[in-house]
Amino acid sequence: MAGGIGSRFWPMSRKDMPKQFLDILGTGRTLLQQAFDRFSKVIPAENFYVVTSVDYVDLVQKQLPELGRNQILGEPLRRNTAPCIAYAANKIKTINPDANLVVAPSDHLILKEEEFLKQITRGLDFVSGNRALLTLGIHPSRPETGYGYIQVGEKVEYNDFDNLHQVKTFTEKPNLQMAEIFVGSGEFFWNSGIFLWSLPTILRAFEAHLNEVAVLFSQGEHLYNTPDEKAFINKIYSECMGISIDYGIMEKSDNVYVLTADFGWSDLGTWGSLYENQEKDDDGNVINGKNVLSYGNKNCIVNMPGDKIAVLQGLDGYIVVESNNTLLVCRREDEQQIRQFVNDVQLKNGPQFV
Repeated sequence: MAGGIGSRFWPMSRKDMPKQFLDILGTGRTLLQQAFDRFSKVIPAENFYVVTSVDYVDLVQKQLPELGRNQILGEPLRRNTAPCIAYAANKIKTINPDANLVVAPSDHLILKEEEFLKQITRGLDFVSGNRALLTLGIHPSRPETGYGYIQVGEKVEYNDFDNLHQVKTFTEKPNLQMAEIFVGSGEFFWNSGIFLWSLPTILRAFEAHLNEVAVLFSQGEHLYNTPDEKAFINKIYSECMGISIDYGIMEKSDNVYVLTADFGWSDLGTWGSLYENQEKDDDGNVINGKNVLSYGNKNCIVNMPGDKIAVLQGLDGYIVVESNNTLLVCRREDEQQIRQFVNDVQLKNGPQFV
């Protein structure tokens, strides 16, 4: 899934070049390319499908030349994750109706790749033989208010798995007090937004819980992978509701399971999450930029272009980012306001700045 606009990473992430297409980590590969590289170790290139906005189809093709044009699915409108998954599932059905699927965002950080791929492989084994909707739950390292949480139920006996549970509840982003309770209980895990299931299982779930969406996409059974697919998708997206897979299906199903794991995961949704996952200097700063002079700054994340000089003094706990002729200076604890800043800039200065 690569259709987001990454507004919380503004001003580096813009509508015409969102964060999944950027080398935010300074590795020489964008987040999308890193996701492809990661899964390529267990999945052949011809089995990849990228769902993105029609505006980003060419970007995906440029960054992932290994994929054929038919493997890049352009959404004409943003409708959240459930329609995105329904589109891909119905298209794949015409090619392999018995496929097993991994659904993953394109912009996540995975530090322990070997452990991640081990859990993916085990998860695919489980869903291939069970009518199960499976997600990956991450051991929380802190009471994070920016993530959703999964409460685990009874442990499930399957092969030699010791980390497979039924899901008791899903909870959206809690306040700090609730997050502290969740982490202290030992029953709650971060919701990674990574899912595994067989194609028949997810299509049945759509029919049971999002039948309106199921009916819309099933109408194109003879149009997928033909020249008429694009016109069909343009038509039904204008009729389709916008809803997340979590709310539309996972929270309503009784066959939901979770593999709990720790593979160095972050959704890289915010500058704060990037700060948490990068190396810091002795004063707790993360500084990206060749010409940043820092005097008495603490616990800051600074991201400056190499051709810009920045002199910073006396800041504690700030985000400082310059990109695309725009400078953001914001307290780390207030980063949730960045979306409001983006809206205000668009209203006052025009869409070219967002």
